[in-house]
Amino acid sequence: MPTNIHPTAIVHPDAAIGENCQIGPYCVIGAEVELGDSCSLHSHVVLDGKLKMGKGNEVYPFASIGLKTQDLKWKGGETYTEIGENNTIREYVTIHSATGDGEFTRIGSNNNILAYCHVAHNVTIGDYVIMSNVATLAGHVLVEDYAVIGGLAAVHQFCRIGKMSIIGGCAKVVQDCPPYMIIDGNPAKTRALNKIGLERRSVSEAGKKALKQAHRILFREGWNLSAGIKKVQQDVQMEPEVRHLLDFAAGSERGLC
Repeated sequence: MPTNIHPTAIVHPDAAIGENCQIGPYCVIGAEVELGDSCSLHSHVVLDGKLKMGKGNEVYPFASIGLKTQDLKWKGGETYTEIGENNTIREYVTIHSATGDGEFTRIGSNNNILAYCHVAHNVTIGDYVIMSNVATLAGHVLVEDYAVIGGLAAVHQFCRIGKMSIIGGCAKVVQDCPPYMIIDGNPAKTRALNKIGLERRSVSEAGKKALKQAHRILFREGWNLSAGIKKVQQDVQMEPEVRHLLDFAAGSERGLC
């Protein structure tokens, strides 16, 4: 099927539009946009700035992607937005470009970003992430693969969201969310191991057992973070998931929820 551009859409002649794209009514696409093959823009979608989107993305009405940061530190320059493949971006989502010259906002592939979500400047999102309605990421946030962010959750700038973690709805996140855990509350705290997420991702029984032990040491026994990491290293089988958890914890600058 050839690319179909609705007659009411405004597409800059310098924009690079892939094959088999569907661009619906009243969409606006800027001069420096690169849109991959087989993308679908339903209607009233705005793509602008130095934006590159891969193939197979589906964008719903009134989403705005690639425009200038809201950050007051903006001083001009060339900033970029990169989005991978096969993402679903629902109604009224905003994804902003980076703040500093030469910097990027990056989103991976196979993500599901639901209505009214906000992805701020310099955010990095991995693959297979779910952001429920009205979830908000401030600037410089990192979200690892398979994380789930609940509706109306707000994540402070420079926080990190770990792999396979799940953040409860309306949570206020001001510190790093450790991978494989359930995080909830205001302020958010680590509540439990994300057992269902581990099962869905086919984590081994040895991995789940080791993570359960690591969770108890790091978040239930009262150790400070550095001492807790050492005790996990001494007492827990070093399955790949535990190694990732310890590396994440050791690299934290804001502390763990």
